[in-house]
Amino acid sequence: MSDEIEDVEENKLPESGKVSKVTRGALSAAGGAVPIAGGIFSAIAGAWSEHEQDKVNRFFEHWVRMLEDELKEKEETIIEIMGRLDLQDQAISERVESRSYQSLVKKTFREWSCAESEEKREYIRNILANAASCQVSSDDVVRMFIDWINIYSEMHFQVIGAIYNSDGITRGQIWRKIGKGQVREDSADADLYKLLFRDLSTGGIIRQHKERDYMGNVIPKTPQRRSKGSGPKPPVSAFDENEGYELTALGQQFIHYAMTNLPMRIEFNASAEQKP
Repeated sequence: MSDEIEDVEENKLPESGKVSKVTRGALSAAGGAVPIAGGIFSAIAGAWSEHEQDKVNRFFEHWVRMLEDELKEKEETIIEIMGRLDLQDQAISERVESRSYQSLVKKTFREWSCAESEEKREYIRNILANAASCQVSSDDVVRMFIDWINIYSEMHFQVIGAIYNSDGITRGQIWRKIGKGQVREDSADADLYKLLFRDLSTGGIIRQHKERDYMGNVIPKTPQRRSKGSGPKPPVSAFDENEGYELTALGQQFIHYAMTNLPMRIEFNASAEQKP
């Protein structure tokens, strides 16, 4: 991984006088590889050949810097995963070297979007570390957990964490538990909050809390009939205090994989490693 970063540094873009040649060459190659876009790329390359633009140079410099940051994040994540695994354990060592686990790692870094937040990067690290050290869930389920990191926002995960070990907690209680203040029922925040619950419900992560028997079957409640003339059923508040929620089995396993942090077995100081 560090070799990749060194390669990027050795191939930094030239100064303004040469940048047009570099970018024209890249765009010409891209135009040849994608015929339908060839005309557009050729036009852009031609414009740059006639008018030298410092903005173009700055754009590519920012782009290379962004790639460097992404490589550093991936390197840091891999080091933290390895530092949490007991590679002396034969089962863990075989698991890390297996094609199925390598497939999970490749999927993660191919679809990398953890630059969005440090919290999401830690979730990915936890998923890969726990997937190596135990197999509570199948690899198909773990792949879905990785997809969830890309699909859902940090607030989705705050809601999931608030419901964990709090079966029957209501929307209003969850809102307060994650530290939100009072807002209007017709506000954008209220609409967003309702959307979060729709996302997590349809995604199979949470569900309304129901009493169940020892086999996990829902115990039906006696239906409550509304008296005649009582008018239409009132709309449910975004911060309802009646209906409770719980995590599904998938939601519980997601907590185990993404929100359970394995302790470091090997301490690593990246800055110290880089000193001569």
